[in-house]
Amino acid sequence: MTDITLETRVRDSFARQTMMQTLDAQLVSIAPGRCVIRAPIVDHLKQQHGAAHAGLAFTLGDTAAGYAALSVMGEETDVMTVEMKINLLSPALGDALEAVGQVMRAGKRLTVVTAEVFALQGETRKSVALLQGTMIPVAQR
Repeated sequence: MTDITLETRVRDSFARQTMMQTLDAQLVSIAPGRCVIRAPIVDHLKQQHGAAHAGLAFTLGDTAAGYAALSVMGEETDVMTVEMKINLLSPALGDALEAVGQVMRAGKRLTVVTAEVFALQGETRKSVALLQGTMIPVAQR
């Protein structure tokens, strides 16, 4: 798959995700085996201590990892999460969260992925969560 086809395929899919629209998330970059997504930390996405809710970190990490997996799958497939684990490392304080998804091993049926989520505050970038999971190709709808 060419980089142009990959970019178009992922951006088109991302645009159809209403959850990403709700979060005002942006697809920052896509490359074979790697995807970066960013979303602002706004008041309605915070937990009671003022940090971004873990659900935001999980959603961005899962999505970035999923698109990283999709980037190495056949053009005739889509992707879904089989399982995903998260370790929360630090309160997610800042202006935005950025998730970097990567493929660790792409198999014929299952793809092992990771994502690291960073809190962004001005020029500061702090790792706040690590995710590891498994993705599976599914038929396109």
